[in-house]
Amino acid sequence: MIQFVGENVEVPTLDYTRVRAWINKVSAGYGFGVGDIHYIFCDDARILEVNRQFLGHDYYTDIITFDYTTPSRLNGDIYISLDTVRSNAEQVGVSFEDELHRILIHGILHLTGQADKTPETKAVMTEKENKALAILLLVAVSQ
Repeated sequence: MIQFVGENVEVPTLDYTRVRAWINKVSAGYGFGVGDIHYIFCDDARILEVNRQFLGHDYYTDIITFDYTTPSRLNGDIYISLDTVRSNAEQVGVSFEDELHRILIHGILHLTGQADKTPETKAVMTEKENKALAILLLVAVSQ
């Protein structure tokens, strides 16, 4: 089950039926079913608190993924700072919704095992995000 909740923020307006179908399709492409995935939308203050408490990092970020995946099912808690998503969207010149979709699938890719700590793995991650975003367009057309 994929859930979307807000901590210190309202859950953003998206077509969550379409987003769930998209996540299921992308996950299946990596050989996984979807188990329990919790998206927790928050503000910068909350994500900084999570980053400090659980990772020992003292900086803001757009996403933190806690992975509880089993060999066949994606499971995890995915914190997303809407403040940082908004500022990233402005910096790269895309809509908030487009950047949010990218971050939503970024967390799923982490759950499938994709890393992004080096320039090489980050480039692979971006390529996989782009392929997943293309699938989102097909999900929208097919429904």
